[in-house]
Amino acid sequence: MRQGVVPEAIAREPWGLILPLLALNTFGSVVLYSAAGGHLGPWALLHEIHFAVFLVMAFVISRIPRDLFKWAAIPVYIAIVVMLMLVEVVGAVKGGSQRWLDVGFMQLQPSELMKPTIVLALAKFFDVMPPGMTRTWRVLVPLAGIVGLPALLVMMQPDLGTGLSITVGAVVVIFMAGLPMWWFMGAGGAVLVAAPLAFFTLLHGYQRDRVLVFLNPESDPLGKGYHITQSKIAIGSGGFWGKGFGNGSQSHLDYLPESHTDFAFATMAEEWGLAGGIFVLAIFLWVFRWGLRVAQNAPDRFSGLLAAGMTFTIFFYMAINTMMVLGLAPVVGIPLPWISHGGSAMMTNMICVGTLMAVDRWNRRGSTLGT
Repeated sequence: MRQGVVPEAIAREPWGLILPLLALNTFGSVVLYSAAGGHLGPWALLHEIHFAVFLVMAFVISRIPRDLFKWAAIPVYIAIVVMLMLVEVVGAVKGGSQRWLDVGFMQLQPSELMKPTIVLALAKFFDVMPPGMTRTWRVLVPLAGIVGLPALLVMMQPDLGTGLSITVGAVVVIFMAGLPMWWFMGAGGAVLVAAPLAFFTLLHGYQRDRVLVFLNPESDPLGKGYHITQSKIAIGSGGFWGKGFGNGSQSHLDYLPESHTDFAFATMAEEWGLAGGIFVLAIFLWVFRWGLRVAQNAPDRFSGLLAAGMTFTIFFYMAINTMMVLGLAPVVGIPLPWISHGGSAMMTNMICVGTLMAVDRWNRRGSTLGT
């Protein structure tokens, strides 16, 4: 943008991130409009409203000073943990799971908020810790508490997918902080050994069924394997160019369950084909590249860990959802950002975006001061 034509305050915003997300969210609204049979309600219009409201929130977050981020890390973490505890007491139950708090204007899912919060808390933790201590065993005890408590509370809801998402975001930050590689290798080996025991003792029956169906969905195509079977039919029938806008039979005839939330990508692929899928994935890759570049250029340890963790939080959403609808991962109930309908997930991802915008602003301020 030329100077003098656009005000400087507008020109310096990260449009290289905002405009692709605007295009992706608009495409998501088109998909939801079609899934509702050509109606703005109940999903498409609300999807746009959520994006507009949370985009404003992201701009507000991007203006928060770095010191305020650091100061707020622990209080915010404690507040979200308390909310997770309240879910166990007064939380709303949907689909057999107790995950939501009724806050009036929306059903808030505190476990979603923990995804960016765990990244913020760990970035603060490693910022105040001397770098030499990250390679000693003493760091593991507080880390186990910081990560284990919210993950356990989420697993109790039960919500395996979100619990894994929180853990993965935490592991990314811990890895980037420089803990010894052999610790991660040892933990990976321990998980492999413990996985069979956990499968039979810790997972709920429906969670075990999801894993077994993932391994062999054709074993019960009209029962437990119905979701993934119909999803693959929808995606495969779209071909390269798709059946055309509004012509998706799987979603319109109600063969495809959760066509507006968890399986919105399948709804999109049936009507827009592989071309639509490439468009969606290309924008996500652009966002990931932008976020990792921000992390790489971060002016300090806290900012770098924060940006990397937020970027991989968004990546985990995308990766698990697309793998799930393609039959490459068990069905765990993770929506596709900016395509699937859902206020809590939209809020979480826009918090990540706002935080990335904040770190980018810190980067540019640092480079300006250094010239």
